[in-house]
Amino acid sequence: MEFDLADHHRLLRDTVREFAHQEIGPVAEELDRTKAFPYEIVRGLGELGLMGIPFPEEYGGGGG
Repeated sequence: MEFDLADHHRLLRDTVREFAHQEIGPVAEELDRTKAFPYEIVRGLGELGLMGIPFPEEYGGGGG
């Protein structure tokens, strides 16, 4: 039985890990303390394609 991730899953994992390390980690404590909504972080996740609806565009999704 194969338990390794496919290449595209590895790429997704690494991309999310790097984003979290670079963009979320440095401000996480401040966001928790101030209860601020992380608009820039959400925008960055969207730019990475992580916030779209994973349905075909013909049904109103992001084409995923």
